[in-house]
Amino acid sequence: MPHTLLKPKLNGSNAFLEALGPLTRSLEKILENALEGRPLGDDEALELFHATGPGLNALACVADRVKRRRVGDTATFVINRNINFTNDCVVGCKFCGFFRSAQDEDVYHYTLEDIQQKTLEAKALGATEVCIQGGLPKSFDGFFYRDILRAVKQSAPEMHIHAFSPMEVLYGSQLTGMGFKGFLQMLKDEGLGSMPGTAAEVFDESVRALISKNKLPLELWAEIVKTAHRLGIPTTSTIMYGHIESPQDIVAHMRAIKDIQKETGGITEFVPLGFIYPNTKLHAEGKVKSGPSGLLDLKVHAIARLYFQGMIDHIQASWVKIGPKLAQVLLLAGADDFGGTLMEEHIAKAAGGTEREYLQPDTFVALIRELGLTPIQRSTIYKPIKVYQKAGA
Repeated sequence: MPHTLLKPKLNGSNAFLEALGPLTRSLEKILENALEGRPLGDDEALELFHATGPGLNALACVADRVKRRRVGDTATFVINRNINFTNDCVVGCKFCGFFRSAQDEDVYHYTLEDIQQKTLEAKALGATEVCIQGGLPKSFDGFFYRDILRAVKQSAPEMHIHAFSPMEVLYGSQLTGMGFKGFLQMLKDEGLGSMPGTAAEVFDESVRALISKNKLPLELWAEIVKTAHRLGIPTTSTIMYGHIESPQDIVAHMRAIKDIQKETGGITEFVPLGFIYPNTKLHAEGKVKSGPSGLLDLKVHAIARLYFQGMIDHIQASWVKIGPKLAQVLLLAGADDFGGTLMEEHIAKAAGGTEREYLQPDTFVALIRELGLTPIQRSTIYKPIKVYQKAGA
């Protein structure tokens, strides 16, 4: 583990910060307030994005200290399976290497029987969740979303279904003519347990116009998410970073997430998703040359921990985006969740991701124990399922 992330064991915020090296008075005050339990303001978060040297080390250390205060000396993971049921999509986002047109040779569509088989395979491997998302085909029956839920529940009634982004909910509601509130209620009645807060990317309209101009706007995304919360459907929240966005855009995005959480309290976690670039139009057109640096990965996760303090307790380090080893580092810099086993993963892989598609539960446990943390297998909504002993305990 990098020496710069070693933590001094001192009591009191002032002593703790003094042990981390020379800091500017402004940075010291921001981190002191965070240690005292106050979430960051927007300007404070923006200042932390410019932290370097001792300031960067202090940010990581303070984020870790706050994380331990909020959730303990633990790290969680969920045993789940991704089911990306089609790559046929009319949206055409430039950041996406996954989508295909209906005429492409490698376009695919899973049948309900395929989805049932994958659910049963996941169940046999101990999964408690299937995460289901897909493209938006031009010729699509909006009730197929309902039928997917029915198929899963018929094959594994106890399986938690975490499915359908706000963009998919909007598309399905338009195709069925139900309106998204009625559509969401139907999905809940058929077994939808929670929703991924994806299709968010970055909530700056000028950025979205370049990377995903056909996606739903922030106001509609937020209204669908808040409606889900009011109906008793929890959601995650996400950001995709490391492309053409600025630190100001990231902070504004987190502000929008915080505003939703203040209103509804229905967000279970914040999941920063590093941009994977090689097979995307953004890269082919020369608009991006690479994805996020490890430095930006650390800052986004650590700042998120301090920004959402007292509002969203769980910050995920998505190993499939950044790799298990960097995810380990982030679990000592504000993150508390390793994500899921996945079992198969098409979206990051299609964009050029090089990480594996499956991590076994024993691998999560070993990686977490290496950090001196207690591994916990969790449910989708962060209920403990199995608590493991620390290494050497």
